[in-house]
Amino acid sequence: MNPQQPVLDVAPLNCVPYVGPTNPDDTVSSPTNEKIEAAETIGPAMILLPSQSTREELDSIMATIKNGVVLTGAAATGTVGPILGKVDIGELEDSYYFRVALPGVSMDKRDFNCDIEPDGKVLIKGISTTGEKIVCKNFQIFHMLTQNLCPPGHFTVSFQLPGPVNNYEVTSLLADGIFEAIVKKM
Repeated sequence: MNPQQPVLDVAPLNCVPYVGPTNPDDTVSSPTNEKIEAAETIGPAMILLPSQSTREELDSIMATIKNGVVLTGAAATGTVGPILGKVDIGELEDSYYFRVALPGVSMDKRDFNCDIEPDGKVLIKGISTTGEKIVCKNFQIFHMLTQNLCPPGHFTVSFQLPGPVNNYEVTSLLADGIFEAIVKKM
């Protein structure tokens, strides 16, 4: 370890360990009961996908995992600044509460959308507006020396609530980089 290099105090992501193919010729490994049970005991997984992921790829991944968060686009890069899409989920007898970290996300209703399906699947789409190299403010052009905020661009965050919901009874708010919602259970 280099003593000149600062040590970062970063909380690890809760993720499922990679289990490769069973033999070198096996390029696609289907999940076994052992792998599924191991993933369920470890907890939710965070899956990062390229920005050109299709809806079918997202649906396939969400159908495979029961506990997890799927990120694409600017949310998945994680190389610059805070990661978009960190999720907290809470539960009451009659409803679920979730909040998602969305720093630098446009609050314009044309650029932001949250779909909640009756089975509890949540899909958030939007545009991150920070992290650019050149910023124009008050008729001045700034060349940014650092880019510590999330990179600009489209993103999606997808996750599954613990159970079915009434997707017509939702209260939500996007403010100060946090999206919060309460949705009634079925």
